[in-house]
Amino acid sequence: MKAGSRPQEIARARADVRSWEARVKDAEITLRRLQRLVKKNATSQQKVDDATTVYTSAKESLESARQALELSLIGPRKEDIAAAVAREQSARAAVTRAAKELADTKLYAPENAVVRDRIMEPGDMAFPSTPVLSLAQTDPLWIRVYVPETDMGRIVAGMRAEVTADSYPGKKYRGWIGFISPTAEFTPKNVETEALRTRLVYQARVFVCNPEDELRLGMPATVRIDLTQKKPGGPVFRQDVCRPR
Repeated sequence: MKAGSRPQEIARARADVRSWEARVKDAEITLRRLQRLVKKNATSQQKVDDATTVYTSAKESLESARQALELSLIGPRKEDIAAAVAREQSARAAVTRAAKELADTKLYAPENAVVRDRIMEPGDMAFPSTPVLSLAQTDPLWIRVYVPETDMGRIVAGMRAEVTADSYPGKKYRGWIGFISPTAEFTPKNVETEALRTRLVYQARVFVCNPEDELRLGMPATVRIDLTQKKPGGPVFRQDVCRPR
């Protein structure tokens, strides 16, 4: 609409004007002939009246065609263009809203993980704050350990660790300390002996290399850290620890 009428529309409007001009001319000739004949009583007045009606109607149609041609040459009004633009924007907004609603029907995990539990079933009503699936991160794997308060001054994040699991006797997995809690806590009751439960410990996470995907979530493991090793001077990256030897 902003570019005005199409050339095809203007050409059609001009063709309509020419067509009605020819019809008006033909109707006028017919009317004049009948008017002469009625004076000579060679035709009826009814035919003259009918011809007059045809001529008048043709002239009105010609005027309408000329106005349509003029509008085509001028192009759409600013109000019509503004209304069309508003309708287009509304339609685009509706498409965007529909696309978002469709995207909201799909669930995406924030990281690579496996589904541990399906909390809601297909067809259930879900809300933004309602959990649908329980996920477990499998890469990288980490082990929760507890460091006694007396050893806190001897370990730092990035130190290497050795991990073993009862499921694979004699096999050792490389690991490194990735996180040490800044706050102390009492040893959980399911860890160590009753004598150690009353001691303050610090929770830490030991990330472990699992190249053959043998270790599983919830599998008990033993972590050994050589406290005499040299402390890392900077950040430790996974590829540095898990690089094949």
